[in-house]
Amino acid sequence: MKKMLFLSALLACGPACFSQQAEKFPLGDYVELTDTKPHDGEEVWSKMTAPVRFCWGTTDVRYKKLNVPDVKATGTLRLKAWKGERVNAQAVLWTQKELEGAEIAVSELKNGSSVIPASAVNTYFVRYVMTDELNKDGSGGCGPRENKAEWDSSMVADVLDIVRVREVQARSTQPVWLNVWVPADARPGKYKGGTLTVSGKNFEAMKLPFEIEVVNRTLPEPQKWAFHLDLWQNPYAVARYYQVPLWSKEHFDAMRPIMKMLANAGQRAITASIMHKPWAGQTEDHYDSMIFRMKKLDGTWVYDYTVFDKWVEFMMNEVGIKDLISCYTMIPWALSFDYFDQATNRVQFIKAAPGEEAYAEYWGTFLKDFSRHLREKGWFEKTAISMDERPMEAMREAIKVIKAADPEFKITLAGNYHEEIQGDLYYLSIPYGNQFPEEVKAERERKGQISTVYTCCTEAFPNIFTFSEPAEAAWTVLHAVAGGYDGYLRWAVNSWPMDPLRDSRFRTWAAGDTYSIYPGPRSSIRFERLVEGLQDCEKIHILREELAAKGANGKLKKLNAKLSEFTPEGWIKTNKKSPAKMVSEMNALLNEM
Repeated sequence: MKKMLFLSALLACGPACFSQQAEKFPLGDYVELTDTKPHDGEEVWSKMTAPVRFCWGTTDVRYKKLNVPDVKATGTLRLKAWKGERVNAQAVLWTQKELEGAEIAVSELKNGSSVIPASAVNTYFVRYVMTDELNKDGSGGCGPRENKAEWDSSMVADVLDIVRVREVQARSTQPVWLNVWVPADARPGKYKGGTLTVSGKNFEAMKLPFEIEVVNRTLPEPQKWAFHLDLWQNPYAVARYYQVPLWSKEHFDAMRPIMKMLANAGQRAITASIMHKPWAGQTEDHYDSMIFRMKKLDGTWVYDYTVFDKWVEFMMNEVGIKDLISCYTMIPWALSFDYFDQATNRVQFIKAAPGEEAYAEYWGTFLKDFSRHLREKGWFEKTAISMDERPMEAMREAIKVIKAADPEFKITLAGNYHEEIQGDLYYLSIPYGNQFPEEVKAERERKGQISTVYTCCTEAFPNIFTFSEPAEAAWTVLHAVAGGYDGYLRWAVNSWPMDPLRDSRFRTWAAGDTYSIYPGPRSSIRFERLVEGLQDCEKIHILREELAAKGANGKLKKLNAKLSEFTPEGWIKTNKKSPAKMVSEMNALLNEM
């Protein structure tokens, strides 16, 4: 509690207090790492036509901090959106001299008597984080990276900061991110008069005009989107970074705004760990069991669901993520299963593989009791026993144990497609580049089963590493619709490395692979572009249904033809057109129809 009181005091006193702290886990202002890459020198910066410049840029570029940006004055920025849609823009501030107390302000936009209030417009200074690169062969980002010196590292723009006032160093670039969430009840038409203003103590206020054309279509609230989004959460990382006790009020208070960012992106699944280290502690903060198991002196088992219940109730009732509780895992990487042994008064582990008697006894006894508990809570229909990237024979044996305990249990897998077991899987997510057989996908759809695609460290493209092109995040989820999947899974949204605000590199996998939401919470360029793509997916769903109902076959064919480009083979046919151009063209088409 003392730590939380100290943190509250620091937050109350503002960025100045934080600048004086050498915090291990900063939440307010912080000092970025040094960019040691070659950059523009004084001779380049001295050629600026004015000591301070401020222009609209593009959301497709991560502007380099110490280089003069390649942007030109463009006048009024014109955005287009559906009602209920969030749209992004990026401006660029660059300066020869140090700027003191720079801050951003926005105005409301008007369409006659209708208003998009300034409160619907969020602005952020874009901050820089250390990243690295793909593997040396350029084929992906998997594998150990213990020695950071072996990888080409640089500072990249990604973090959308919550700090409202910044000191901008001389001869540097400071991007500014703008996000407008158009009200769902906005009157269609052009909303004008918007201004983005940057001001400070030692320079004249500078303004950029923008307007938004709201088309007469409505995007439903994210919880009603057809797309099945599954980004895995890590509550243990939040407790470590915020320095609060696990499952305390302070822990839930810290998690609430982070998880609401997920809910506002259309997240459908709750990630729950039902054993100790389901992934062998592969992340900086390993997952522990949310369920306590005890073997009594008489050999019987008892289970305590207190933590599991608190987590699920929090995510459902306070955050609004209610569709699925994914419980990991019955087949961990290390086949070692924890329990508290009353006879020895200590935690013990059973080592057993699927198919062995000890495995069936350990899991079968638990699953019977778990089924009982879930039914009492009214959660059974929403709960699935989940595995990832496990061999087919191991999955077969685990499925036998699950079905023996309760044949109505839902089962999920993120892994390779296996014809032999796919029918048993309520939810199956297969790797990028793989496809469900057409007749299988149709049958799964008929049964109400979920069939999605996932990416991880394997893909050089598309991906959401901190060095990936921003548009790749949107491209990735558009691919899910183009490939005929029901949605998209990614294994981590907040499994933070040790110092996530300053250094996105990790001992395993390419930088940024483990997270796309930062502490604070802070969004990122990657996460906002992902949401952009998710909105486009919902637009496609709406338009396809409408055009099919109207018999507008020409327009439907045009839409599907454009969408088909967002597949591995479709992208090759475009001669590997830039993802930024592809996403821009898709946005324009969806807003025209």
